Amino acid sequence: MTKEVLITIAGMHTDAIDKGELNDGPIEVVTPASYFCKNGKHYILYDEVAEGIPGVTKNKIKITGDKVVEIMKSGITNTHMVFEKEKEHLTNYKTPYGQLMMGIHTKHIEILEEEDRIFAEIHYNLDVNEEAIAECEIQINVQPKSVGLTV
Repeated sequence: MTKEVLITIAGMHTDAIDKGELNDGPIEVVTPASYFCKNGKHYILYDEVAEGIPGVTKNKIKITGDKVVEIMKSGITNTHMVFEKEKEHLTNYKTPYGQLMMGIHTKHIEILEEEDRIFAEIHYNLDVNEEAIAECEIQINVQPKSVGLTV
């Protein structure tokens, strides 16, 4: 795959307390990113700008084999989220408004690697400060910019 890619991140979550209630509906972001592969691990780097807050959050997604996806954020927000099937990972999530302790309980993870595409789908439960908050789904699609521009 080329170094210059487009990453599409789509996700939604349902309220864990009021089952079935969609929070804000599905969200999708498409942004340019950089890609490289090192020691068999895929890395995708991109910047995120938050509306109404000065500064940038640098994002790094690391995909290891077909079992683990890590999302690392630094800047306006800071965290290191680990998604690994049937496992729970805890992480601090620092925001301009304060810090939260998040629990990520990955129920399903599927990673597909093709010559010019990497796709990951993750289903997980999210706890904040030990309270169930949401059932979440996220899809990550990475492909060369040239493919994204011709679609």
